[in-house]
Amino acid sequence: MRRYWPLLVSCLVLVPFGVAAAVPELLSDASPIAIDPVNALLPPGTRHWFGTDQLGRDLFTRVVHGARPSLLIGAGATAAAVVAGGLLGLAAALGGRAADQVVMRVADVLMSLPQLLVALVVIAVLGAGTTNLVLAIAIAFTPGYARVVRAEALVVRGSGYVESAKGLGLRRSVLIVRHILPNAVGPLLVLATVGFGTALIAGSGLGFLGFGTQPPAPEWGAMLAEGRDFLETAWWLGVFPGAAITVTVIAVNVLGRAARGRFAGGKP
Repeated sequence: MRRYWPLLVSCLVLVPFGVAAAVPELLSDASPIAIDPVNALLPPGTRHWFGTDQLGRDLFTRVVHGARPSLLIGAGATAAAVVAGGLLGLAAALGGRAADQVVMRVADVLMSLPQLLVALVVIAVLGAGTTNLVLAIAIAFTPGYARVVRAEALVVRGSGYVESAKGLGLRRSVLIVRHILPNAVGPLLVLATVGFGTALIAGSGLGFLGFGTQPPAPEWGAMLAEGRDFLETAWWLGVFPGAAITVTVIAVNVLGRAARGRFAGGKP
């Protein structure tokens, strides 16, 4: 228990966030967009656990309902980047020298730029919105995953059991699906666990800038942006959405590090 307590605590922390994203009505049945100007900017108390915002909306309800778009942005961007990066990495490793040069040079160019800048350029072209935000983050994160898959695929391709399979006359497609792909993608899935936290931060940061979920729908990054003008008079508007982002990212990173330690044969 002493060895695994950080992992257990992280799982327990992520459970309510998962419930909030899947079925927010179980935690709060109030409307996250219903305004009540009479009760605007009330501090945290027994009636409103997290207080109310400048329009009188219950902040706890908005944080709960904001979990779904925030987590979906992070998960969707990570999943898209993993799939695209995996395909590009395999193409670079198995498609010949020309494919390797094209894919890796494009990846080098994108990785030489800050990921947030790449995402902003994509949003500038496609426009704001949740779907475009997910696509922008996925494009920014894809090169990193592609390089990991390429490196693993090259190692697996030169291993003894793959050479033996070639000698037995195994078809190239079967060789890729049965031997190379499972062994090359394994480290990628572990890396994606940590990458989800980074994608969540990127999504919240872009939501803070106004490029994600549009008001009045709740989203943690957008809620932070709404609370920045009230830091001196209503500190809770920024503290609780920021705490939700921070706690979620820390818990996910702990899980990712544990998974990486397990995959590498070390301790979590």
